[in-house]
Amino acid sequence: MTPQPEPTATAERHYTTGLTRESIDRALREAGKDPQQLSPVDLAPLEDFHSLGRLATLELIHLAEVGAQDRVLDAGTGIGGAARLLAAEVGCRVIGVDLTAEYCETAEWLNAAVGLGSGIEIRRADVTELPFADGAFDVVISQHVQMNVADKSRLYAEARRVLDPGGRLALWDVTAGPVEPIRFPVPWATDPADSHLITPAALREVTTRAGFEVTAWNDLTGTAAEAMRAFFDAPANPLGLHVFVPDFATKAANLIANAEQDRVRLIQAVLIAK
Repeated sequence: MTPQPEPTATAERHYTTGLTRESIDRALREAGKDPQQLSPVDLAPLEDFHSLGRLATLELIHLAEVGAQDRVLDAGTGIGGAARLLAAEVGCRVIGVDLTAEYCETAEWLNAAVGLGSGIEIRRADVTELPFADGAFDVVISQHVQMNVADKSRLYAEARRVLDPGGRLALWDVTAGPVEPIRFPVPWATDPADSHLITPAALREVTTRAGFEVTAWNDLTGTAAEAMRAFFDAPANPLGLHVFVPDFATKAANLIANAEQDRVRLIQAVLIAK
């Protein structure tokens, strides 16, 4: 029998193209930017790999009341967009972790290019096995990550372990809607084997069982779907996520359709570590 790949390995393969840095470098040059000397605003259109992009991250940071004194873990940092926003706008010290080596290398390059390399540390790590001491952080931010993680209990147990009591877990997540099945491909998966959606109720249950208390829980499906539909119906930005995400137009269209058809629900939440 052929050994089956671990879920984490499968997720990494989904995001690895071998072309992420090269594609972003080329797109920046074509847009008249110097890829070695950038400002954070230059990257805003392409660095937030989740629904509603930069707007969602800003709202989540505000909801979680992240301040300059906080030690922040961006769990599933991708190419580092949220980590750079936190370092530049909030002024906090950030560690970003991601399983995909290609994304970690790209994040480090972009951090240096915008002058934030000293304020952000990037580590390649599995969010279900974090290489940090107990209570190492005040805030864990997780945006559109758990959909690739089958073992939710382990994921949120690790988030709780690395947070100080009273620390905040800030979530922006896609969950399962009442209508099945979802349409593929979507940004986090090309087929059902790579997707591990649970219902909002199940997400709330697994996080509270891990030692969290819910302080904010907002279903933003309708608002997000409407905003994303308007965004993608407008003329495309040449520096969008399509630069490094294969077949992004189809994946985004399916995500919007899934939200509009109640096949997925988009949940924003903040939880306190007990």
